[in-house]
Amino acid sequence: MSIIFGCILILACKKQTNVATEQNTIHIKNEKLMENVLSEVEKKEGWQLLFDGKSLDGWHKYGTDSIGKAWIIDDQSIHLNVSDKKEWQAKNGGDIISKDEFSNFHLKLDWKITKNGNSGIIFYVHEDSNLFKYPWMTGPEMQVLDNNGHPDAKIIKHKAGDLYDLITSKEMVKPAYEWNHAEIIASNGKLEFYLNDAKVLETTMWNEEWKKMIAKSKFNEFPGFGTYKTGKLCLQDHGDKVWFRNIKIMQLK
Repeated sequence: MSIIFGCILILACKKQTNVATEQNTIHIKNEKLMENVLSEVEKKEGWQLLFDGKSLDGWHKYGTDSIGKAWIIDDQSIHLNVSDKKEWQAKNGGDIISKDEFSNFHLKLDWKITKNGNSGIIFYVHEDSNLFKYPWMTGPEMQVLDNNGHPDAKIIKHKAGDLYDLITSKEMVKPAYEWNHAEIIASNGKLEFYLNDAKVLETTMWNEEWKKMIAKSKFNEFPGFGTYKTGKLCLQDHGDKVWFRNIKIMQLK
């Protein structure tokens, strides 16, 4: 009888283990599906979702009121679907910017880039196509790059996570086609960049050192660059496939 009881007990334990494993698998699958949403904690903290995974509402091509066909929703992300035809790309792509402007903010988002790809996250964009042809002529940029393949990775201050052409960062980027988690915190002149949960750089904007840094950069020919304290966010079209998701922002005091 003890042998039979032992067998029954083992089978029961095995069944419970299988159920637990199945439930855990379901939980993991659900976690993977939970993209582009705010948690209850984030809602209470005041976070705002800038992309819901379903619509490109709230974004438009710089200098226009529409968005090109090259920007699509793919894999629950905003995806720049690059064409081999440069004419098509020029007409249907372009840098896209947020409808709203932000001053002091904490931005969080995920990005991944194609092999040898280049893109960027630009902030404090001043939308005036009569003064500035491109958003990067107005606002600072967190570089988005495949460090393992793109030539810019060989240039200091041009690698992924860098404050483009201004300050180099700690290298924390993942390979092409892998998701990176990025954060930009801009608060009363203090600027911090995070990549994959590590702080990669910090600086102070708008002071004398900031002005000197810009004067020594490629941006010195654009009066007004890096001076705006309120502006829009930009996802850059650099001609390469790129994906963005979980774009969230919290306005700071």
